[in-house]
Amino acid sequence: MLKVKPHLIEEYKRRHKAVWPEMLQALRETGWHNYSIFMHSDGTLFFYVETPDFQAALQGMAAREVNTRWQEYMKDFFEDTGGKHADQSFVMLEEVFHLD
Repeated sequence: MLKVKPHLIEEYKRRHKAVWPEMLQALRETGWHNYSIFMHSDGTLFFYVETPDFQAALQGMAAREVNTRWQEYMKDFFEDTGGKHADQSFVMLEEVFHLD
């Protein structure tokens, strides 16, 4: 689970209001759709994304230079990630209920 350091929460939000256009384009090109990041008041993050193949989407972004730059730009925001970038720290959740 990813958690933003408390003293960096506002800056994290500010940076996500201005995601680089080339980063947004790379996400779209690698299959990320309907992608949202939610944050609890304590800095805990929850991600939601729709994609036909999540592993392929992750691998596609890992191959993009802009993603490497973005991950470096954001790496100091997170509490212990075990040395991994945020995009390598996703926790998969099992859907146990869905209502259309």
